[in-house]
Amino acid sequence: MSFLDRVHHLPVLGVGVSTEYGAGDRADSLDPVALRAAHPGYARFLEVGVETAKGLDRHAEAWAAQHLPTTYHFLDVNLDDPRDVGDVPWLAEVRGLCERLRPAWLCGDAGLWHVGRRDRGHMLLLPPILSDASADALADGIASLRDATGREVLPENPPGSVYLGDLHLLEFFARVCDRADTGQLLDVAHLALYQRVTGHAPFDGLDAFPLERVVELHVAGGTERSHDGFAWVEDDHSPEPLPDTWALAEWLLPRCPNLKAIVYECERNPLSAIVPGFQRIHALWTART
Repeated sequence: MSFLDRVHHLPVLGVGVSTEYGAGDRADSLDPVALRAAHPGYARFLEVGVETAKGLDRHAEAWAAQHLPTTYHFLDVNLDDPRDVGDVPWLAEVRGLCERLRPAWLCGDAGLWHVGRRDRGHMLLLPPILSDASADALADGIASLRDATGREVLPENPPGSVYLGDLHLLEFFARVCDRADTGQLLDVAHLALYQRVTGHAPFDGLDAFPLERVVELHVAGGTERSHDGFAWVEDDHSPEPLPDTWALAEWLLPRCPNLKAIVYECERNPLSAIVPGFQRIHALWTART
């Protein structure tokens, strides 16, 4: 069965929020369970960022204990490396965490999470080389992880300040999706910063991207910075997304026929700072549905 047949069996999750180990432990950080209790429409599901070496923190455990909807966002696998994807102890830990979280699907930034062997706390995250060979390797890893876990694996376009390769980011991920027969997690904040740092207009490349493969969107804030004349956007999940990020989200939401979920990545901020963002995202989602 092809992905475009399989996608109809994936649940519609709606608007969700992200977390990762320790993100909610500061006094002014978001508590996902409390968010759902206060504003259930803003936390229909929790995207749990996972390094298997760390496991789940108390916030993710509390969410899972209530059997609430989740997605599993990996933070520790280089999908283009068969040794990494096929690591038997790691796969056993992934399967065990999937049994606890019961995620609708697996997803994560399809870049370089570590150099050398996998180790606790690496969290390096560099973007992939945007080449045909890299797309093939990435597609093979996605298919392998899907087979090993029995769940869909959605690659996410990672953030970066420098990109190598001869393909546009969207052309690269279109090839990955086709060759892996998979869907896409399209992070519009990451896309906006890629377009800016590479000199493209915000919507460049979208006309040729297979929007029917977009299953999930991410929206997040970023901070504009510069050093010695070099300007970039720091993907810091601050409360206010950039105008290009909003423009991309607004354009994509009604044009992705198989979109199942949208995440506002804002886990290290107090609720008072992120309610406006949730209101805007919720309104966009409601208008689409």
